[in-house]
Amino acid sequence: MEAKHPLSRRGFVGGLATAVGYLSLSPSTARAAEVLMRQGGGAMDRPFAVDDYDSYAKLAANENPYGPPESVMNAMTQAFKYSNRYSYPDGNLVAEIAKHHDVSPDNILLGAGSGELLSVAALALLSGGRKVVGVDPTFMTVYQYATGVKADSIRLPLLADYRQDIPAMIHATRNNWRDVGFVYLCNPNNPTGRIITSAEVKSLLDGIPEDVPVLIDEAYHHFVNDSAYATAVPYVKEGRPVIVTRTFSKIAALAGMRLGYAVAPPELINRLRPHSIGSINALVKLGGVAALRDTESQVRVKQVTIELREKTTRELQGIGYEIIPSDANFFMVNLKRPVQPVIDDFKKKGVLVGRPFPPMTQHLRVSIGSPTEMLRFMTAFREIMPVNGKAAGDMGKR
Repeated sequence: MEAKHPLSRRGFVGGLATAVGYLSLSPSTARAAEVLMRQGGGAMDRPFAVDDYDSYAKLAANENPYGPPESVMNAMTQAFKYSNRYSYPDGNLVAEIAKHHDVSPDNILLGAGSGELLSVAALALLSGGRKVVGVDPTFMTVYQYATGVKADSIRLPLLADYRQDIPAMIHATRNNWRDVGFVYLCNPNNPTGRIITSAEVKSLLDGIPEDVPVLIDEAYHHFVNDSAYATAVPYVKEGRPVIVTRTFSKIAALAGMRLGYAVAPPELINRLRPHSIGSINALVKLGGVAALRDTESQVRVKQVTIELREKTTRELQGIGYEIIPSDANFFMVNLKRPVQPVIDDFKKKGVLVGRPFPPMTQHLRVSIGSPTEMLRFMTAFREIMPVNGKAAGDMGKR
């Protein structure tokens, strides 16, 4: 392994000027980035060993690199006094989420991240060997949970432009509707970052049998700017069998705290609830309330993330690499060679990037980190990969 330079909070923030200059961030975005980097958690406050996890640029898990804002940290710190209690004031988190979406608390179910809610859906809706319909690749956890309950999945390939094939999903659901437990849409999709338009969502809901539930995973909802996209929560208000899942792991930087929720009609919530273990702790409940209210911090995170994504992808395109258009806090770049050895090479240079996503085994998923982390990524990319498309194509033949 190549040696990596230990970082400190001072060095981390001090590197912002270099990163901003390198990526040519707009003045407003640069200011937002500096605020976020200065308010972040304490993981960077100490020097650490070469092989310490904290020394890596972490671009593998689609996290918020800046940490929870001060408002959320304060709320969680104050919640420690309830650590010895089973019952405690929790800030009325369920009611706050319901208010946020203009629905009833009966429409809300909490989960330890939206990932737990996919497990709950599998347990509740796939019993008796029923099937989940979705695309491949997508957030594969839903298929893993299906396997865990001895259910099956109908996995459809993406279109040539990496969008989800809604007509094929309608066709598959109609042909198997007696056996379909639910249809799964990840919107934007992970790992591609591509959206399903609001018109496509409507066509799917109108095109399948009306009693088939549709679970729409909106983990990356907050990063979308495309006017063709819309949340599916209004369908819940109409009483359609739609489950919308959200997470605090991304925009709110609470991935390690584990908090998500589902919005669905009460009858669906009642089917899901018995399979939920109710493991949400005092710290994250009160932190979640603060995060919902701190919209200013979310605006800054979105602004910095999108500009860094666009700057980085333009630079990669400029040296000959194809990028899948993304509306999330990550993107995929076509390396034109097997991705696993490249992932290993990045790790040797202190940069963690996404795992392989079969069948897209030549595409690398890269999360958007801080300006400093994106500078480290681009520096490593230039050292590992050729700098033009022709050379990249030749590289795959070695």
